[in-house]
Amino acid sequence: MVPHLITALTGPINELEQRMLESMPAIERWFRLEWMEHTPPFYTSVDLRNAGFKLAPVDTNLYPGGFNNLTEQMLPLAVQAAMAAIEKICPEAKNLLLIPEKHTRNTFYLMNVARLMEIFTLAGLNVRLGTLDETITVPTQLNLPDGSTLALEPLVRSKHRLGLKNFDPCTILLNNDLSAGIPEILQGLHEQYLLPPLHAGWAVRRKSQHFHAYEEVAKKFAKLLGMDPWLINPMYSRCGEVDFQEGTGTECLQSNVDALLTKIRRKYKEYGINEKPFVIVKADNGTYGMGIMTVRDAKELTELNRRTRNKMSVTKDNQTLSEVIIQEGVPTYERINEAVAEPVVYMIDRYVVGGFYRVHAERGVDENLNAPGASFVPLAFAEPTRLPRPGAKPGASAPNRFYMYGVVGRLAMLAASYELEATDPDAEVYTD
Repeated sequence: MVPHLITALTGPINELEQRMLESMPAIERWFRLEWMEHTPPFYTSVDLRNAGFKLAPVDTNLYPGGFNNLTEQMLPLAVQAAMAAIEKICPEAKNLLLIPEKHTRNTFYLMNVARLMEIFTLAGLNVRLGTLDETITVPTQLNLPDGSTLALEPLVRSKHRLGLKNFDPCTILLNNDLSAGIPEILQGLHEQYLLPPLHAGWAVRRKSQHFHAYEEVAKKFAKLLGMDPWLINPMYSRCGEVDFQEGTGTECLQSNVDALLTKIRRKYKEYGINEKPFVIVKADNGTYGMGIMTVRDAKELTELNRRTRNKMSVTKDNQTLSEVIIQEGVPTYERINEAVAEPVVYMIDRYVVGGFYRVHAERGVDENLNAPGASFVPLAFAEPTRLPRPGAKPGASAPNRFYMYGVVGRLAMLAASYELEATDPDAEVYTD
């Protein structure tokens, strides 16, 4: 049994675990070949849901926060992966400029920034923090809950370079998802490496593009293992012009929700799953668990109350929500101390460096857990868990369960790589 964790240890997930363990050499070779053709995002976190009958990614973040929730045991692996990533991009790098989110009052987030600084300092770089907050005009000390401090400094822009006073970095690492748009100060930097690239931010990126790429990856991977891609792939559709406040665009929403619920019912029938299907409607661009609702019947969309309309009308940084993705709901049947839980897998470059559980005592198995009141528990991820344990029965070994999570996390990261290639504004277009 996976330690401290109650999970649905029956049905296709155990079969999937068995299949992945038996196919491990083929899987790792397949990933190696894919990474010869594609460049992994610099760092990634993936939210997974384990329904017992299905395991799928539901969100892929290219500016992950939450590094502070990884255990100390995971640090060496993160440092090693950071070294590999930097070596590949800029081997002569000595200075790294880290640009965090502007909400500097969130101490949990600041602990994440401190952990990122620690990882890249241990990887052999001089790391300093530059802020996009224009109200900060002099170096500013921020106190952290553990008694340490962070120094935020104003950015200094020259013609093609960005740095700080007396600090000229070769590499700039964004930990800001650009939900509010791309600031002018970050545009036109031709002499430095900006990681991730600007088109990875929510000003450009769309979840529907990501899951389109993921569908392609899931089909390739499923063919390799001789399985149904649905077992690892959440179905989805999208609506482009929705206004929750005015109540316009709801026809598109209702017909898409209805069609997707019908498709899920068909799959449930095929697999003998006795569950009530649901979908998640969420902002096609955006993060922080904002602008998300669970829908079990298309009729619910005609009777949205004012509170739900308000919640669905804006996302982070007060951006108006007009494009939504409708995603097949994957229930989570993992629990920690009676509270529902979902695994989150963290990667730097192409390596899994750790993870944790997002746990929410007040949410149901079919609801978004990324909400106020969530907590983060390393638990079964406490040890580095990338290597499986041969011979252990499926569902009985934490390393085997987490190897499987790492595989699906890496599939989502590979999809992000496809997605960034497809949306790269500087990509060369070949014509005959």
